[in-house]
Amino acid sequence: MERLDCDRMFVAVMETGSFTSAALRLGTSHGQASKLISRLEQLLGVQLFRRSTRSLTATDVGIAYYERVRILLKDYDALDDSVRNTSDSPAGRVHISAPVTFGSTQLTPHLLQFARDYSGIELDVSFADRVVSVVDEGFDLALRIGKLPDSSLMARKLCDIRILLVAAPDYLARRGIPEHWQQLAQHDCIIDTNFRDPFHWPFRNEKQLIEEQPVNGRLKFSNAEVCLQAACAGLGIARLPAFVAGDALRNQHVVPVLHAYEIPPLGLFALYPPAKYLAHKSRTVIDFLVEAFAGDPVWEQGW
Repeated sequence: MERLDCDRMFVAVMETGSFTSAALRLGTSHGQASKLISRLEQLLGVQLFRRSTRSLTATDVGIAYYERVRILLKDYDALDDSVRNTSDSPAGRVHISAPVTFGSTQLTPHLLQFARDYSGIELDVSFADRVVSVVDEGFDLALRIGKLPDSSLMARKLCDIRILLVAAPDYLARRGIPEHWQQLAQHDCIIDTNFRDPFHWPFRNEKQLIEEQPVNGRLKFSNAEVCLQAACAGLGIARLPAFVAGDALRNQHVVPVLHAYEIPPLGLFALYPPAKYLAHKSRTVIDFLVEAFAGDPVWEQGW
C-alpha cells in the first residue's frame, strides 16, 4: 500500500501545486508529503519535481507520469468501489463540508441518525461558511445553498429552502409595514453577509420577474441566527432562510414582511468531484439526505 500512498500524494501535489496543500487534502503533514514524494522518486529512479526554496515545478518526466498515474488511480478506485458495492454494508471515510448554521441546526440530527444506521462509515464533517475547494481540500462532498457557479463538480439537489424577510411586531408598529420593496430604503435592514450579494435583496415582481433592491444597515453579521436575534429584538428587518426563522415565526416573535414578493426557493445541493463512478459510501450519504429532507415539512412551509 506504500506505493499507492506515494502515487496519491504525487497526484495531490501536482493538482494543488504544493506539499502543504496536498497534505491538507490527504489529511497528513507537510513532512509526510515530502517523504512520500522522495520515496516515489527513489522507487522510480527519476526526479519528478525540481525543488527550490521558492518554487516546486514538475519535470517533464513528472508531467508524463502524472498523466498516466491519475487515470490508473481513478480506475483502481472505481474497481475498489465496484467490489464494495456488492456488499450491503458500505464502509470508509466520508469528508463533508456544510454551512455553519444549516449544519448545526438542520444537518446534524440527520447525520447522527445516519451514523446509527451505517456503522461502517466514518463521518468527518467540517462546518464552514466559506466556499471550500472540494477537490483541492479533499472533500468527498459539500453542501451548498443557492445558485451554483459553473464548475466541474457534479451536483444533486436535496431540497428547496425558502428565503424570507421578517421583523418584530414592535419594530413594524414603530416604523410602519413596508408595502413595496423600494420602501426598504426608509427602514433599518439587518444584513447577513453570508449571502453571495448581501447588499442587494431580490424580489419577484407582478410579472414574476426578479428585481433587486439595494439595502444597507448599521447591523451586519456573518451569521443568520444572530441576524434573527437582532430582528427579534426589534432592531430592523432581516432576510433569513426559513429554517432559521421558522420557530420565531411560529412563536410570533417575528412576522413575515413583503411576503407577496417572495422569490422562488433556493436549492440545497450536494456537490461532489466528477468521477466515472460515485463512491458507494458517498452515494449512501447523499441518498440518505435526499430521503431525510424530502420528509421534513420545514422545507415545505418554513413555519
